[in-house]
Amino acid sequence: MSHKEVRRDGRRFCLRDESAASDDGRMMQCRVGFRLRCLPNWLIADSVGAARPDSIGRSRQEDRFWAASRAGILVFALMVACLAGCVTPSYLSSRKIRDNPLTSTLHLVGPKGPEISERTWNTLRRFDLEDRYQTDSRVCFEHIRQRVAENPEAELIYALSELAYVEGKKAERAGRGSDALNQYGVALTNSYDYLFSDDIGTSRNYYDPQFRGACDLYNESLEDTLRLLCEENRIQPGQTYTIKTEDREFVVRTEMRGQWKTDEFDHYEFVSDYEIETLRNQHTTYGLGVPLIAVRRPPTEADQREKYYPKGLSYSVTALMRCVEPKDGGRPGDSKVCVLEFFDPLKANQIQLAEQWVPLETDLTTPLAYFLDSPEFRKRNAATEGLLNPNDSVKSRGLYMLEPYDPNRIPVLMVHGLWSSPMTWMDMFNDLRSFPEIRERYQFWFYLYPSGQPFWLSATQLRSDLTTMRKAFDQNRRDRPMDQMVLVGHSMGGLVSRMQTIDSGDEFWKIVSNEPVRDADDAIAKLKGDDDDRFKLVSTLFFRPNSSVKRVITIGTPHRGSEFANDYTRWLARKFIKLPTMAVGTGVRLAEQNPSVFKDTQLLTVANAIDSLAPESPIFPVMMRAKRAPGVKYHNIIGVLENPSLITGRTGRGDGVVEYASAHMEDTESELVIDAPHTSVHMTPKAVFEVRRILLEHLKELDSGDRIAASDPLRGAGDPLVLPMSSEVETGELQGSVFENANANWTNLPPVVIER
Repeated sequence: MSHKEVRRDGRRFCLRDESAASDDGRMMQCRVGFRLRCLPNWLIADSVGAARPDSIGRSRQEDRFWAASRAGILVFALMVACLAGCVTPSYLSSRKIRDNPLTSTLHLVGPKGPEISERTWNTLRRFDLEDRYQTDSRVCFEHIRQRVAENPEAELIYALSELAYVEGKKAERAGRGSDALNQYGVALTNSYDYLFSDDIGTSRNYYDPQFRGACDLYNESLEDTLRLLCEENRIQPGQTYTIKTEDREFVVRTEMRGQWKTDEFDHYEFVSDYEIETLRNQHTTYGLGVPLIAVRRPPTEADQREKYYPKGLSYSVTALMRCVEPKDGGRPGDSKVCVLEFFDPLKANQIQLAEQWVPLETDLTTPLAYFLDSPEFRKRNAATEGLLNPNDSVKSRGLYMLEPYDPNRIPVLMVHGLWSSPMTWMDMFNDLRSFPEIRERYQFWFYLYPSGQPFWLSATQLRSDLTTMRKAFDQNRRDRPMDQMVLVGHSMGGLVSRMQTIDSGDEFWKIVSNEPVRDADDAIAKLKGDDDDRFKLVSTLFFRPNSSVKRVITIGTPHRGSEFANDYTRWLARKFIKLPTMAVGTGVRLAEQNPSVFKDTQLLTVANAIDSLAPESPIFPVMMRAKRAPGVKYHNIIGVLENPSLITGRTGRGDGVVEYASAHMEDTESELVIDAPHTSVHMTPKAVFEVRRILLEHLKELDSGDRIAASDPLRGAGDPLVLPMSSEVETGELQGSVFENANANWTNLPPVVIER
């Protein structure tokens, strides 16, 4: 089969046969970007048992010196990265030879292959066909086929399937596509016959390696069939195709079994063509079907919900071909009608064929890696742009979903920290949804925001963005799982998350003013200046908790600030981070126009995120004593290095960036300390399993009926404060919702039943 080069989405692909290895794989798209992982390990944590300096007798001035030095080196490394750049690793690579479990058994690669297995040779010898196969394989093939018709047994049907598959490979190698399609069809229908026919129930041995071999023959015959059909654009769901071959005329009906629309996907790629590079784990299940990468069509501007799905998003899909038993009583191996079905493995990892439960062959990781590796997504999620240029990156700000919105699953919103992006969550996301009990009840969302701006501004924007999203997907507030939302925040993202669950009262206003006010409206009335400026500022200082959030998990979060934000690093940050307009322009203008109102303009004119994290910032004590929303539960995960490096050891007990004393919180449901540096504490297996434990605990409480809706003494049962904001910082009303029946039908996914 000749190589054919195609280009899609700025990436190069090569269609090829397994028998000939090619160097024309997928062209890796490496963005020149900036990631904390590019910094030397010794800046973050000692790799192998570095000795910690003796802290006895250390002076406070010495501590400050080391803290400033360490943070200065980190910022210097940032400067170097900005000037030189470091290559972000690719998430996957193209295989030279497709992954095929039959490659070794049938010698698919090499000058002597393809070749039937020794077990099939034994079957041929049984009928004295060994020599005949060497001279005329087609006559031998028809002889075995006749034997199957006369006396069907597992051994014969398996041999027929394997013979057909090998002949198909030979035909494809010779460029006879129609002949290859015919042979793959025979192999597919007969391997299906082997697996499901009642006639061979007594001779079928589930403990025989041949049974798994029949599964592989079915899967690979189907994949090779799909590859040929893909070249002819004949696998569009919802369509019926007639495929004429030398052997018979097949009628193939395609059906979509999932939440997707029939025209949802632009094209399909095969998981077996790719190899995972960056993600820590690859999550697969073994069974029947062909795992695919289904790439979404470009979104239309007409649907406001499309903005929550990144462009180029790809989903995990498993294709399964069901052979309809002939009406004349013939064997499934002679079937002329087939149904090609596309399943969502997030919805069903097994299906029922007649009276048998059949597990699906699935791959949740490769489609995710394919999407993450797309050049467009990499550019949109540039962590450094969000840090250094908050104004320019604001256009990418927002909530994103990597799977279709499901009204029956609880949202888990993941919020990244400083100098980061949603990419930082991909290992945890990949691992969490590998657990059936998690993916069946939860859906994962991600928040992208300019991390260079003060965190309280990001919290204000998230409050607004959640309101807008709720209106887009659940305007009438009927989706009860939406009101059991869980927030997971790393580093500064933990502060952004916590601020969704506290009531400001007038405590935040008192940080900047001694002027007494009754409420937000009164504060707006007392301020002079542009209406837009006044509304922006007041929305930052006055807010109510989001009643939809019921649990918050903070990881490596500086609840009392970070020593990383010292005078030296803050000076450097001001030199490199372009000041966000809202954080500076609005505050400066209002401070100048209202000198008698504001006692302290520090909070109004904080320049960037590093400034906002300074331990002496007056916002941290206010956040710690702020009134929490009733019923919200908090969990904490903290990094503490057991063997810190020379530099990180000078900062005190912690993860190298955030000290334990700052990360620790009272009145949490749980606290887990992990030996890990700040930049990767949320990626560790212990952190993943702790988040899983918390999510399962959340479900247990819901299912046991412990969470009974209570009347919230705060405004409108915990509804956020509603202000007539500008389009940039729009807020809206969040009505309260009652989770009345935790054991409602939405908690259990129905099985997928398919009649054979």
